[in-house]
Amino acid sequence: MIHNSRKSRVAALSIMSNSMLVVFKLIVGLYTGAVSILSEAIHSGVDLVAALIAFFAVRASGKPADDEHTYGHGKFENLSAAIEGLLIFVAAAWIIYESVQKLIFPVPIDNIQWGIVVMGVSAITNLFISRKLFEVGKETDSAALMADGWHLRTDVWTSASVATGLAFYMTGKWFFPALNLEWIDPVIAIGVAGLIIKTAWKLTSEAVTYLLDASLPEEEEKIITLIINKMNPQVLNFHNFKTRKAGSERFVEFHLVVNKDLTVKQAHDICDEITVMIKSQFPKTEVMIHTEPCLDECGGKCLGTCAIFEA
Repeated sequence: MIHNSRKSRVAALSIMSNSMLVVFKLIVGLYTGAVSILSEAIHSGVDLVAALIAFFAVRASGKPADDEHTYGHGKFENLSAAIEGLLIFVAAAWIIYESVQKLIFPVPIDNIQWGIVVMGVSAITNLFISRKLFEVGKETDSAALMADGWHLRTDVWTSASVATGLAFYMTGKWFFPALNLEWIDPVIAIGVAGLIIKTAWKLTSEAVTYLLDASLPEEEEKIITLIINKMNPQVLNFHNFKTRKAGSERFVEFHLVVNKDLTVKQAHDICDEITVMIKSQFPKTEVMIHTEPCLDECGGKCLGTCAIFEA
């Protein structure tokens, strides 16, 4: 419950900051006529939509399992991250289109100093907010907050790039007024779109992977298998090992082969101990263990690991 509250608060903070940045960038972009600033306004607009999606996703994912969603609501976060990634692709396509138009039909930029100021403020603000999102996202293992954090971190890079480009344009016009430098603005905007597409691909591919019930990362599965192996000699072997993830929740299931002479309580206690150790490493994990007695007839499943085979 505490984690859900923190996640909601930091998601709300992202909504507020993005709302202000969209307004400032849009006003300055229209005032100066700089397509790079307008592209950043669109970028922040997409970030705002993403922040709203993340806010509702973390609230929905925090609901306990019910009759309709017996495995919980964790995948709301993965779905949120996938939608956010797709939104970034749309924004990047619009930026590229507008930039190409500006390259074909160049337009002078006026009052460029305001653009530099608003881009600087944007970069600093989003650096702070993205750090908070990453901090809480990692702590709570929230896919939605991590996706929102990457949105804003991308905005830091792009805003800084736009500010640098505009400063170069302004300096060039001071010293060489007749020089054609109008191409700088749309070229920077296209560069911004490229960075956005890279981030969008990363977000979307990771989110879709977990929506399709892909296994946990190899390093996490290795930790879990090492925990199970530590229970030897009570545990002779395990097989049918499966893992998946939904939002911040992990699901682990496997068949556990134990000595056939163990009582039901002894086998149950072993399963409880394994579950506790797995949850100590990955707190929000559902562990499902099916115990099987070893009948000395492994059929090849236990070869190489079975204590009886080694004897």
